[in-house]
Amino acid sequence: MKTSKFKLALLSFASAALLAACGNVSSTNSSATGTELKEDTLKIGYNLELSGAVSSYGQTEKNGADLAVKEINAAGGVDGKKIEVVAKDNKSETAEAATVATSLASEGVNIIIGPATSGASGASIANVTAAGVPMITPSGTQTDLVVNSEGKVQDFFFRTTFTDGYQGEIMAEYATKNLNAKKVVLYYDNSSDYGKGVAESFQNAYKGEIVSTITFASGDKDFQAALTKLKGLDFDAIIMPGYYNETGTIVKQARGLGIDKPILGSDGFDSPLFAELATASAANKVYYLSAFVPSASERAKEFHDAYMKEYGEEPSMFSALAYDSVYMAAEASKGSKNSVEVKDKLAALKDFDGVTGKMSIDKDHNVVKSVYVVSLKDGKADTVDTVSLTEAAK
Repeated sequence: MKTSKFKLALLSFASAALLAACGNVSSTNSSATGTELKEDTLKIGYNLELSGAVSSYGQTEKNGADLAVKEINAAGGVDGKKIEVVAKDNKSETAEAATVATSLASEGVNIIIGPATSGASGASIANVTAAGVPMITPSGTQTDLVVNSEGKVQDFFFRTTFTDGYQGEIMAEYATKNLNAKKVVLYYDNSSDYGKGVAESFQNAYKGEIVSTITFASGDKDFQAALTKLKGLDFDAIIMPGYYNETGTIVKQARGLGIDKPILGSDGFDSPLFAELATASAANKVYYLSAFVPSASERAKEFHDAYMKEYGEEPSMFSALAYDSVYMAAEASKGSKNSVEVKDKLAALKDFDGVTGKMSIDKDHNVVKSVYVVSLKDGKADTVDTVSLTEAAK
């Protein structure tokens, strides 16, 4: 696999991260004292999509988190405390995710890993805040989750991945500089805050011409009509923010209609099921954002090999992000007496060396880290570009 590096001057990233949040999340500060860390146990809860529409994400995140727990416990635990896991399925439903958050807190967990998606994460924030228990979403990317309607940071919310706004800016820059795309079609998932957030950020950042903007929705299966209309347009690339469930099928149907232009997707493409849905012969000239590639570092390769040995399959970005989330939780738990102290140490985390890169938590609880753009050839990863913020952007 070939790897190259380049720098992007994303000066508007910081401002994007400060957007006002959706109104259903209210309080940023909790009067709760949180949960106490037991003398011999660190209790971690999973609030994951283990069944339902996006169970592929939740299942792989559980695998990654479980591997981290196994390694940490085998090495003696956290300050001698063994990690105890309480895993619950939010069924890929936002209301259920909120219920699970409350349930986990009532069972005394000290920190929660998950949910995987932005909608489920947003639905959980108020409940964990009220309980005084921090949560780390491995892959909830919605930019405005981090602050409430009053512009205040959600104290108990953290993430291991980059934001939707960040993704949109990177996609705009990558389309222009690497794909030489002066004209694009923007084809995105209009049924999710994730798809809409990435698309909006791309529209704001892209300096070329968007010749057509079309949408799809979660659960759609037939994209022939929309693809037939755009086939006759003059464009250089298709920009496609969305999840693998639909985008894999879109790629297959697009290639079947003879549309051979490059397709640039968001990190929702990053699932083993994407190539299955698209088929290997169709998954060419496809590029997507990811937070993890095995060739990025020695730690990444070690994680890849350990995951392969444990589960007999390739780890995805989601499993790697969940793995890092558990190690971040363990680091923040060192010396902590309760979940509120764990929260404070998470907020202060700097230069944490994870398998998805070196990362720090900024003042808005967003993570500062590198992003990878993976290209596919016959359904397999071919090249990887490492995208880093310049010092000015930081």
